[in-house]
Amino acid sequence: MSASPSKLSPLAPGVDSHAKAIGFDIGGTNMRAGVVTAKGEILDQVSAPTPRTPAEMEKGISWAVDILREKHEINSVGLAIAGFLDPECEIIRFAPHLPWRDAPVRKILQNSLGLPVRLEHDANSAAWGEYRFGAARGVDTWVLFALGTGIGATLMTKGEIFRGAYGTAPEFGHLTVVPGGRACPCGKLGCLERYCSGTALVDSAIQLVHDRRFVGSKLADLVRRDPATVRGIDIMNAARQGDVAGQAVVEDFSEWLGEGLSIVADILDPELIVLGGGVSRDADLYLEASKEKMASKIVGTGYRPLARIEVAELGADAGMIGVADLARTSASDQH
Repeated sequence: MSASPSKLSPLAPGVDSHAKAIGFDIGGTNMRAGVVTAKGEILDQVSAPTPRTPAEMEKGISWAVDILREKHEINSVGLAIAGFLDPECEIIRFAPHLPWRDAPVRKILQNSLGLPVRLEHDANSAAWGEYRFGAARGVDTWVLFALGTGIGATLMTKGEIFRGAYGTAPEFGHLTVVPGGRACPCGKLGCLERYCSGTALVDSAIQLVHDRRFVGSKLADLVRRDPATVRGIDIMNAARQGDVAGQAVVEDFSEWLGEGLSIVADILDPELIVLGGGVSRDADLYLEASKEKMASKIVGTGYRPLARIEVAELGADAGMIGVADLARTSASDQH
């Protein structure tokens, strides 16, 4: 969803109020491209399966841009990337679901499209969208904590994205919270995102059902019968319907989220933490308990202000809106 007109941020300085940019949200299965106005509104979009080779990616992106340029005057293109970029956002070093490896993608696409191109990490793109048009408007120091397949995160301060020395900060999802705990695809054990993410919900359900009886629970029956078919949304729906196993899994999730939020608060002391990602859609089931956990765990509890916790406003479109806005601003700066 795009931002409502009453909540739109002012245009960035120097940005043409009529400028339109294309924002790409490229996932492991599908890629979406949308025409986004300078007010954060999506006018048009197309989607296609995510290509599997660099040449096919370039061809697929060009196809989407050509389709949208037939109906709209476009001044720039932005790509939200789930992976590692260099600090200048010129090179895609590694993206697990995309074919590029240490590739100068910005230069390649600018040459093929004939338009200014901006690359950005997907969490940073979503954070920028929330900062310009969503839950973080007007906030100086804040963190996006995105709960999806894993945990994505962004720190923004005074309108700038903090990247760290090498472009990878912050990686809250890979803080070790259980030494020797669950194996993580990153190669470590016991990472926060193995206990607090969409995929973690399923792992926790399997573990809790193994450890407890949960008499009368349809979710527990499903986990025992065919655990491979269980999805995070099934667990949330079960909890919402009063299923005891579903409620136990969500309670466990809320404890780990509170732990993670307390770490963020202790390290960065932000004014605001915005919860994003697909799991944030069910925040009403766990957020109050997570806030209580965070408040009880931070250093100086009871004697310091607590960060506000808000749910992201732009939903699944945040990355597309954010990276289009960044591309538009970058194109204006080049002129």
